[in-house]
Amino acid sequence: MAEILCSTGALIGKANNRDYHLLQKLAGQLQCDGYEFMVYSSWYEEWEILADYLAGLNLHIPVVHADKRIGEFISQGEDVAQADGEAAVKFQINCELARRIGAKVLVIHLWGGMASDRDFDNHLRAYPILRDIADGYGLDLLVENVVCNRENPMKHLCQLAKENPEIGFVWDTKMAAFHQEETLLYQQDYAWLWQQGHIRHYHVNDYGGGYMDWGSTIGKAVLPMGAGHIDFDAFFRFIQRTGYDGSYTVEATAFDSDGSVDVEMLNRCFEHIREGITKKFNKQI
Repeated sequence: MAEILCSTGALIGKANNRDYHLLQKLAGQLQCDGYEFMVYSSWYEEWEILADYLAGLNLHIPVVHADKRIGEFISQGEDVAQADGEAAVKFQINCELARRIGAKVLVIHLWGGMASDRDFDNHLRAYPILRDIADGYGLDLLVENVVCNRENPMKHLCQLAKENPEIGFVWDTKMAAFHQEETLLYQQDYAWLWQQGHIRHYHVNDYGGGYMDWGSTIGKAVLPMGAGHIDFDAFFRFIQRTGYDGSYTVEATAFDSDGSVDVEMLNRCFEHIREGITKKFNKQI
């Protein structure tokens, strides 16, 4: 049974002081099946308090999105095999937090920041080390198709899968669209991604910019479905054809400059996904 999750990053951000207590206040209004908890780098000093608080809410949080800065550290050349390095230490904390709140999946940006994918060999070396650490916590580590400034996400997913046949991925619709790769997933050349079970989670968000249009992403809100130009009918036709029945996360930015949260917008996104995965299409891809 497909689960539709809400990213806590859609609710909690700088505008509302990254106050994770908002989750308790808003949970009763959100018509989702659970949450993907986004870890912010400002929480490390109180991460154990945070973990205990989340566990006490008794919410369904099957997915944790690791701190994005971990991938940035790797992009800057950190060797995650060095246990006392910043990337390794923070990754361990993210894993422990996920374990304590009952999550089974950990999403990671394996690269990021200005350095991005400039030295992808470092990321290829880092992945199996991080995977083994996550395995020790009972977590399925999934690599997201994060935007790049040298190559493109699909190339890197292929490189990772070639060396790690068991690897799992998160497919983010907006990040794919940023590189004009959203339709690659539907092509026979990449059918192995779903036929071999590599894609195990989806982030469903819209995109309104052009090819590698950094101005449309840096410091900008993540768009809800229908606010950009992604063809979601094509996406859900594909989903139905593959028989995927796993989870989806909505990440559309729902808070405005004063920190207030547009719950209705998020609920519309959840409903759009429910409609998409059950819609009767006249034409299959």
